[in-house]
Amino acid sequence: MASLLLGLATLTLLLLGKRFLKNKPVALFVVIAGIIAAASMDLGSLGVKLLGQVPQGLPPFGLPAIHVSDLNDLLPLALGCFLLGMVETSALGRMFAVKHGYRFDANQELLGIAGANVMAGLGHGFPVSGGMSQSLVNESGGARTPLSGFIAALLMLLIVLFVSGALRYLPQPVLAAIVLMAVTGLFNVTALRHFWRADRTEFVVAIAALLGVLGSGLLRGVLIGAIISLVQLLRRASRPHVAFLGRIPGARRFSDMARHPDNEAVPGALLFRTEASLLYFNADYVRDTVMKRVGEIGDGLRVAICDLSTSPHVDLAGAEMLAGLYDALAAVNVRLQIVEARASVRDRLHAERVEDKVGRIGRFKSLADAVDDFLNSNQKA
Repeated sequence: MASLLLGLATLTLLLLGKRFLKNKPVALFVVIAGIIAAASMDLGSLGVKLLGQVPQGLPPFGLPAIHVSDLNDLLPLALGCFLLGMVETSALGRMFAVKHGYRFDANQELLGIAGANVMAGLGHGFPVSGGMSQSLVNESGGARTPLSGFIAALLMLLIVLFVSGALRYLPQPVLAAIVLMAVTGLFNVTALRHFWRADRTEFVVAIAALLGVLGSGLLRGVLIGAIISLVQLLRRASRPHVAFLGRIPGARRFSDMARHPDNEAVPGALLFRTEASLLYFNADYVRDTVMKRVGEIGDGLRVAICDLSTSPHVDLAGAEMLAGLYDALAAVNVRLQIVEARASVRDRLHAERVEDKVGRIGRFKSLADAVDDFLNSNQKA
């Protein structure tokens, strides 16, 4: 009961301080008041958990003992610490960057963490990274620049050297209240509503990450969100939109007929554009989608023109798919033509000898030019 009352009292003081003493280090004063109260009123005897003894002085500084036989055991653990530390640091850094409107540089953060861990290793300390509770408490205390970290480190050094004994009276409910108060600023209902209106899949990722953080902690929650996002990305990439194009009335431009039914179809021609790179995990889907449309059109189709302007990359499987698509279309007396491919894509198709089948893929011929050539050849025929 004493711990509950102390925690509620601390939360009340923090709430009042947030309202009436903005940008003031209220949490620092609350911590000092908690230490004084615990020491003078012997709160430990009332069942309140205290922080306990904090070792005084600095650890020995120097190179740690390194044994080659330990590397097999240490490397997987070190890699795990690095990955988890970077995930937490990146998540927090991006969150604060969005909140305060500055640019987050992941490379700079990585260099900072590397330097901090080198010094921690020389001081025989634990691996270090960005911490959610520490960062939130720092922000709630009014910190806005990296200078706050330097001042905090200097104060910690002075405390460890001279007054670490006083910290043993610090009540843990006070620390819990400070962290709880800081964490409440993370929950952004407005952002969740925006996700729900804009993109339901993003909303699902956000809710999964939120539940993961609440149930398993920040690191696992972020990993859950990252894994679900990766699965969503692969799902979308494996089923890209294949737009079947028609001429915009009165223009030499073409757009998706599904979105613009008033577009004019080109008689005898199927114009299509894959709005993604052609890769091994979506190549079959693109081929099946095109062949299904060819089957729906039936007789009268003479040419299929593939616009690769929105496909920035084609891998080996994608090039093989285009070659196979040429053969499949040829079997039903339809010629495949490729236009508007980027330079790197043309290089790939040339290396894979796709041009031997579909003809030379030039950099000057546009989709409109290919359609005009087809219509002119029909008129001559």
